[in-house]
Formats: sequence, C-alpha cells, structure tokens
Amino acid sequence: MTTRPLTPAPGLRSPSADLRTARRAARLLALCTVPSGLWRLAMAAQLPVGYTPEVLREVYGIPGWGVAYVVGLTVLQECAALLPLLVVTGRLRVPNPRVAARTGRVLGWLMGLFCLSQAVLLFFVTPDAHLSPSGATVMLVLYAPLAATGPLLAVAARAYGRHHARHHGAGGRRVTASARA
Repeated sequence: MTTRPLTPAPGLRSPSADLRTARRAARLLALCTVPSGLWRLAMAAQLPVGYTPEVLREVYGIPGWGVAYVVGLTVLQECAALLPLLVVTGRLRVPNPRVAARTGRVLGWLMGLFCLSQAVLLFFVTPDAHLSPSGATVMLVLYAPLAATGPLLAVAARAYGRHHARHHGAGGRRVTASARA
C-alpha cells in the first residue's frame, strides 16, 4: 500500500496550491492583529497614545487593573490569531478537517460581522472624547488591519478544507494508490 500525491483534474487547483493559500492567509491573519496589540501595549506602558495620564488613570485604570485587562486582551487576541496558523502548518492537529473548515467559515463570517460593526462604531458613533485628534488618527490606522481578519480566516479555512478534502478523501484519511484504483 503506497501513498502517492493526488493529481488534480484539469481546471482544478492542486492540493499544494490550496495549502499554500491557506498558509498565506493564516500568516496575514496573524500579522493583522499586531499593530492594534502594540498600540494597546503602549497604552498599558503609559506611553503617549493620545490619552493624557489623568485619563489613563481615571477612565482606564492604568496603572492598576487596566494594565492587566489591556495586556490580557492583547495576549488573547494574538493567541486567537495564531491558532489558524498552527492548524494550517500542521503544528496543531485537527481530528476532522471538514468540521474545522466549516467552523472556520462560520467564524470567518462572524469575525467579518464583528469587524464591520467596529468600523460602523468607529466612523458613525461619536469618537472617544478623551482621545486627542492625532491619537484618534493613529488608533484608526493601527486598528484598520483588523477589518481583514474575517475574510482572511474564511480564505484560510476554505483553502485548508479543500486541501484536506482532496488530499485525505471524504473520510479524513490519506488517500492511497490502492484506494483510488
């Protein structure tokens, strides 16, 4: 029983092309969360990010409980962004790739809706009165890449699901030459 790579039918992408697409999308997804995370860490370190020291202390609890909240939120966001990268690179095994792909698509849509709601809030709701105009501009630029996280997760999940459906067959097991014959 030997294993040989599947050759795609004419007009179909090869499994390795799907895997490359999934890996690229997952890498970009991981990078999209870095700017906003750095902004929050700078805020936790009490660096000038558009808030006065009084506002940081009185409104956001920095220094104090606010530091733990902001750093915890950043760590949680970065871990969530790295999870798809761990899956598509094979460092984290998913028992059933079809379920993972479906879950990824649903999460992609939900993340897309979340990012859209954040954009609506950012552009159409009154801005933070405590944030300086230059600080608001910097924050907008650093938070803008988060809008791409939903679509990137959807692309990564779809490509990863296609790769596993072609490469491992319907049952999630690796397709062998004797099984195809």
